[in-house]
Amino acid sequence: QVQLVESGGGLVQPGGSLRLSCAASGSIVSANSMGWYRQAPGKERELVAGISSGGRTNYADSVKGRFTISSDNAKKTVYLQMNSLKPEDTAVYYCNVRYSFYLAYWGQGTQVTVSS
Repeated sequence: QVQLVESGGGLVQPGGSLRLSCAASGSIVSANSMGWYRQAPGKERELVAGISSGGRTNYADSVKGRFTISSDNAKKTVYLQMNSLKPEDTAVYYCNVRYSFYLAYWGQGTQVTVSS
């Protein structure tokens, strides 16, 4: 069992930045992929950014050029740097770590609110 704890969310003005962190209780070296998802009220959960075990990254079109996902295996942490935030980025952000097709873990989520 791996526990994921997200942090770094909060209230920020449009154009501002936040860095989310996802700390894992176990190793992430053997993970196939890690990702950040978000869910806004009344909407389905969507993939925001992902990173594979080989370091390849992918992003939702809506965040390309503004968000950056990275990981630090030694610290067992996955990050999401979010710049040029927009009101439509407001959502609960969830961390996901997948070890196999059948085994994946989710964090509890962290609220990001972009508002003036």
